[in-house]
Amino acid sequence: QVQLVESGGGLVQAGGSLRLSCAASGLAFSRYAMGWFRQALGKERAFVASINWSGGTTSYADSVKGRFTISRDNAKNTVFLQMNSLKPEDTAVYYCALALGLGGVLSRGVEYDYWGQGTQVTVSS
Repeated sequence: QVQLVESGGGLVQAGGSLRLSCAASGLAFSRYAMGWFRQALGKERAFVASINWSGGTTSYADSVKGRFTISRDNAKNTVFLQMNSLKPEDTAVYYCALALGLGGVLSRGVEYDYWGQGTQVTVSS
């Protein structure tokens, strides 16, 4: 059974940093692309970042470029999202996702097959 478990969310002041983690189990993690999405209250789920199977290629939403960094540790079956210079508009539930397939970066939610339960990130002004 495939499981994705996020951690690292919390409350932080604007300008601060958080590091989210997503631990995967139940499949060969290193073969697959991973992504982070977020959903703010009353809004649709939105793409944040994606990383290919090896970690050599990444993609970001324009709203987080230069502030967020996605990375992965295939030996630990874990993907990370380092979030710096956080803004109140970054407040959302953050979800990690895994895409079965060729392993390249993907930005649409429908391309992902497994999702974590989400972790709340709240940025105060």
